[in-house]
Amino acid sequence: MRGSDFAELRAFAAVVERASFARAAEHLGLSPSALSQTIRQLEERLGARLLNRTTRSVAPTATGQQLYQRIAPLFQDMADAVAEASAAAGSMSGTLRINTLGMAARQVIAPRLGRFHQAHPELLLDIVVDDGLSDIVAGRFDAGIRVGQRLEKDMIAVRLTPDVKMIAVASPDYLARRGTPQSPADLHNHACINWRLQMDGQASRWEFEKKGVRLDIAAEGPLVTNNSDIGVAAALQGMGIAYAFERLRVDDHLAQGQLVQVLADWSITRPGLFLYYSNRRHPSPLLSAFIDCLLDRDLAESQQMSSVPSL
Repeated sequence: MRGSDFAELRAFAAVVERASFARAAEHLGLSPSALSQTIRQLEERLGARLLNRTTRSVAPTATGQQLYQRIAPLFQDMADAVAEASAAAGSMSGTLRINTLGMAARQVIAPRLGRFHQAHPELLLDIVVDDGLSDIVAGRFDAGIRVGQRLEKDMIAVRLTPDVKMIAVASPDYLARRGTPQSPADLHNHACINWRLQMDGQASRWEFEKKGVRLDIAAEGPLVTNNSDIGVAAALQGMGIAYAFERLRVDDHLAQGQLVQVLADWSITRPGLFLYYSNRRHPSPLLSAFIDCLLDRDLAESQQMSSVPSL
């Protein structure tokens, strides 16, 4: 393969992954016009249109999607090989792309960013906060972070947190105005703040259980969102009752009295947060180091080393 062929394919992959000529050009260090010319040269050489362009978006054609699916794993393999070589030489460099829920970014990733950067200053960490259910393979992410019951199929999963309770919460002001529900059925008479993970128009149903009795409620209210921060903010402002992960999302607000749990004896437990990646790949040294940081293994090793007396 000629060097120009490789550059054209790399440029094409960058446009597909970022769905934007501007973002791809910035990533590649090119001007948008130079990138556009590179893509035109590739299309002319192959004799096929690879991208559908509008003023607002860019997406691969059927031929372009087929090409991307063939070359994306090859680029990933090359990136992994470079990362492994860097690790063998005693350094970490490259880019690690992570797709994560907002609550995982806030609770698990954010507190450890400084430590991870200090340990691997040459590594670029690309964190995409996504409360939908994006395909991490199609998006060429190295890994994703989701709650356990929403993991994609055929993935290797690493537990990051213990199981958590799903709880219904509301502000004291809302409960003073509307009263406190005594059973899940009472939610039909309340304003409920819905959480939608998939952008298919359907809100998630609220599940409850008590003494072996399970109830599945289709709650309704003034707001539906695919972002947990928005849902909790609405509950804090008295808009209604929200359904959220206790330890991962609202325990601070409960402790401060800003939110009150309702239907506590009906709460169910759900799997906690998991990092997951394709079972078709071995984790790269970059990803392995990131997992160690999220699990505080690197911190434990550092503390162990610091406790060893010097000679």
